[in-house]
Amino acid sequence: MHTIYARSALARELAFAAVLLGMFVAQLDGTVVVAALPALAADLHAGTAIIGVSTAYLLTVTVSTPIHGRLGDLHGRRVMFVFSVSVFAAGSAACAAAPDIGVLIAARAVQGIGGSGLIVTAMSALGELFAKDELIRRQGWQTALFAVSSLGGPPVGGLLAGGPGWRWIFLLNLPVCLLALALGVRGLPGRNADRPRERFDLRGSLLIAVTGTIVVALGSVESLGRSPLWTPLLLVLAVAAGAGFVAVQRRSSSPLLAPKVFADHVVARSVLVSLLAGVALYGTFTFVSLVVDLGSAGGSARTGLLLTVLMGGQLVVSTSFAVLARRWPRMVPWGRLGCALGAAGLVLIALTPWAGTGPLIPGLLLFGASFGLCTSAYPLLGQARARRELLGVTMGAFVFARQAGGVLGTAVFGWVALLATGGFGPAGLTVVFAAAAVAMLGAWLSSPRASSEAVTHSAAVSSPR
Repeated sequence: MHTIYARSALARELAFAAVLLGMFVAQLDGTVVVAALPALAADLHAGTAIIGVSTAYLLTVTVSTPIHGRLGDLHGRRVMFVFSVSVFAAGSAACAAAPDIGVLIAARAVQGIGGSGLIVTAMSALGELFAKDELIRRQGWQTALFAVSSLGGPPVGGLLAGGPGWRWIFLLNLPVCLLALALGVRGLPGRNADRPRERFDLRGSLLIAVTGTIVVALGSVESLGRSPLWTPLLLVLAVAAGAGFVAVQRRSSSPLLAPKVFADHVVARSVLVSLLAGVALYGTFTFVSLVVDLGSAGGSARTGLLLTVLMGGQLVVSTSFAVLARRWPRMVPWGRLGCALGAAGLVLIALTPWAGTGPLIPGLLLFGASFGLCTSAYPLLGQARARRELLGVTMGAFVFARQAGGVLGTAVFGWVALLATGGFGPAGLTVVFAAAAVAMLGAWLSSPRASSEAVTHSAAVSSPR
């Protein structure tokens, strides 16, 4: 395992606060515009183009994650944090000032590039700032912030759009960005001075951008994802670009996503689990409110109340994990438990359209608990086992797998429901969550075994001051 970054305790605490702030606003902006879309569409006369406001952000956040991870390894976390905060703030300001829907979509794409960097840089920097035991304790903060940003985004966006106006959704990011810069610029790790200069893999970046763009487009643009012409053509192009990316990585002397990241089978399996868990958990998030509405039969107020059960399960497990994992620090059993809880919760939610709130409440609790454990245990495994010079790339792989899995899952589950039942009624939603439970079972089967966790890398490189 890598040596911990040598800074004072105060500098590390300030850096920790800075990266949490950056991660929070980046994740919040993925959901905060959802409830504000009607106000946006009316004000900017957007029509059907309003879908681009969400899609543009999701696209650039997903596609640029591996690139940010590699750049952080090459140039240091401090440089990438300053760059990411600056780009995110510039994109937010452009969104707030957007005179029409085209400018807003373009600004959201810029904002997503910065947001992706904030997420990956945070995960990578924490691996350098803190030892494993301390990382476990602080992981609860990350997971809790993710829960709050995921479920709290839409209500906040709705309140702002109905009050001072939708432009304040983006304006409020600016003081947070300034605060994050002020807190983190000194305490974050810089570039390793002993590391030789390496070239950036431009060809690999372009190929993974093409692959990721197609995956996100198919998963988020309905007309593309269900077109008899474009869907197969884009799938073929994505497979070709993906194959080209793998070939380039194998031949490159300085690859974007080094194959040796996956030479550690624990890391490789953990990334695969993150992909499958992303498919099962992120991919069904769109459908959760639909099944909750069916199961509650109590109007929007009760639906909103039941959705807080999911967040409650995630927050309780995240807090408990931060305490218990210090006594039982092996991450593999925690991750496998998360996969098992997720499969059980998804099965219970699949029964809800026919059985009401009986299975729904425990299903949502288990769903949230699985979310908290899987997004904590497997990234911690990666942070502990990654080589210092590959920490950013490794974390980028985890984030990319999780987000791409969510986009892919949303598209695939939608296709499955339509093909099997013709819509998203009770039968269609049961099919969606049953398929997600199968994906979660696959994640459990793919997870590393506990016996393999004890072996860690012996190569350690001290971080620069």
